[in-house]
Amino acid sequence: MSNRSGCLLLLIALLPAAGQAAQLLPPAGYYQAATLKKGEAGTCPVVARPYVGDLNIPSKYEGSGPARDQLNPQANARYQQQADKIKVLEKTINKQVAAYLRLGRAGHLDCTLEWLGQWAQAHALLSLQYTHTGKSMRKWALGSIASAYLRLKFSRSQPLLGREAQTRPIEAWLAQLGEQVVRDWREQPLERLNNHQYWAAWAVMAAAVVVDRRDLFDWSVAQLRIGISQVTAEGYLPNELRRETRALAYHNYSLGPLMMLTAFAQANGIDLREDNHSAIQRLATRVEQGIDDPQVFEDVTGFEQELEDLQEDGKFAWLEPYCALYRCAPSTDSWRRSVEPLTTYRLGGDLTQLFASPEDQRAARD
Repeated sequence: MSNRSGCLLLLIALLPAAGQAAQLLPPAGYYQAATLKKGEAGTCPVVARPYVGDLNIPSKYEGSGPARDQLNPQANARYQQQADKIKVLEKTINKQVAAYLRLGRAGHLDCTLEWLGQWAQAHALLSLQYTHTGKSMRKWALGSIASAYLRLKFSRSQPLLGREAQTRPIEAWLAQLGEQVVRDWREQPLERLNNHQYWAAWAVMAAAVVVDRRDLFDWSVAQLRIGISQVTAEGYLPNELRRETRALAYHNYSLGPLMMLTAFAQANGIDLREDNHSAIQRLATRVEQGIDDPQVFEDVTGFEQELEDLQEDGKFAWLEPYCALYRCAPSTDSWRRSVEPLTTYRLGGDLTQLFASPEDQRAARD
């Protein structure tokens, strides 16, 4: 057999069988190998017990009217108290995964799988008693957990190899959560779809790639297409303009899941960057203009913008997938470099590590 024939047969063998879709994959940064360093991981930090109660969590904007832009101190205190019981797992899992990849110590991996196994065994976060905020917490948590887990599943170090007894129930639980998030958000009226829908789609997308579920992936892409179609010619999201004093903050908040969805879709052969006349890039450009000068959003909404939400860490993490998807303007690239490393647990941890070039990563560390 000639070398050419042999190569052709190998290529055919690697292709999916007729009628069988290729395995779902994350962007290239998720294949990062762990860096092996001497030493042992410390004891596992104390983490919250599995959240198995109802999800009747109040909105922090309770009673603020249709714009939902004014914090209610009492409702916010109740929200934070209940939400923190879930957030502690999201944040701790992300920290342990990051520590494993940075140090290569099995103890960090053991802690991660132990906690996730406990929550999976308890069927946590699957209550059918929930408020709008409660189902929002469910999808935020799924996005945080699944995107951190993706870094273990696809790492070239193969840390999950031989741990199938632990990972099987965890992945089954993530699939259940993904299915429930779809049920939570699939009946939303089209005219009301906003950032919540994008975050739900991101959570389901991350879970879809973990468990290789094409149905979940397709649902997420469909929500992304809707989000892209909502961007106006001027680069605004009408349903986020309705947030009045927080319109700029919620435009910025929407960019995180929209960018991650676009990057994951592209990694699986669906390139939506140019859809609706490059809507995602247009939206990012408008948000950048607003951050530089909030008057841009004040003129279109008629309200002075509340900027407190833009001061939190990780709010501009969308810059990393954005500059990987598009050729950033020099000013944007300079801004990105000035705030690196960009990290947020809701999008998978250190996005500079996941999307920036090796040269940019070295610059961010120095």
